[in-house]
Amino acid sequence: MMPHTELLVFANWSTLLVCMVLKFPQILSIMRAGSTEGLSLGSVLLEVTGFLVFLRYQMYYEYPMETYLEYPILIAQDVVLLLFIFYYTGSMQNALAYSGIFFALWNVLILQKWIIDLALNLCTVISASSKFLQLQHLWRAKDSGQASALTWAMATYTSAILLRFIVMLILNLWVTLVIVKYRKKEDQKDAKKRD
Repeated sequence: MMPHTELLVFANWSTLLVCMVLKFPQILSIMRAGSTEGLSLGSVLLEVTGFLVFLRYQMYYEYPMETYLEYPILIAQDVVLLLFIFYYTGSMQNALAYSGIFFALWNVLILQKWIIDLALNLCTVISASSKFLQLQHLWRAKDSGQASALTWAMATYTSAILLRFIVMLILNLWVTLVIVKYRKKEDQKDAKKRD
């Protein structure tokens, strides 16, 4: 194998392994403290929503399981996290209501092809909103409570491999803009020659 291929295989497998235990530090922190202070319920709910949409999309279009294997694992961990949040905030009765909402979402997503496609396009907004809600919660409380820095650091690692795609997106866009810019200059030169 070529070195960059080995690096990609390492990145894929290490990301999967990290995802398998991503929420464990957070869950353990909550269990030790007996509190969910510092965690945003809205953030976790949005995160689960994004994961469910992505998983449903992958299944709907019959992608190979290895391309989305981490999502059922992440969803299960977030469900445990949600149960702790409901338990420690004294709102376990909400667990059933949210389960019903997620079950409905799971089924509504595949009623029409355009629904699942639109939902996937909104996944980045949903995921980003989840992070912003957690940040907002921390800023307002001015206390991290039981929020686990290790969980967030591992999440950062799993997102880091996407950095390559972001860099490539920016560079491709830059090249496109330069081409358009210079094409306009060439068009102007050709117009002057014709005059």
